Amino acid sequence: MTIPSLVFALLIASLYGVLYHLIRNGGLGRLLLFLIFGWAGFALGHLVGVWRGWVFIPVGELNLGLSTLGSLMLLALGDLASRARTTRANGLSDRDNRV
Repeated sequence: MTIPSLVFALLIASLYGVLYHLIRNGGLGRLLLFLIFGWAGFALGHLVGVWRGWVFIPVGELNLGLSTLGSLMLLALGDLASRARTTRANGLSDRDNRV
């Protein structure tokens, strides 16, 4: 991949992370989390497309379609995992155990 392709990919993946953050709300920590998930998913989607030989919406050397799908899937999974509540052995969550 050329440097302009990498910069374009980083820009698009960052845009996905920021837009997801605006839709789902959250603070600065969540913005950083969504940016990382957006970048990782974009890269994984592109690499899966290269590995399997699948091409969906190519833009130069970038497989934009599969990269977008990878980014959105990882953003959704990461959001779901980050919002999961933990429970203790007594069945109460940390929020239910207030004094």
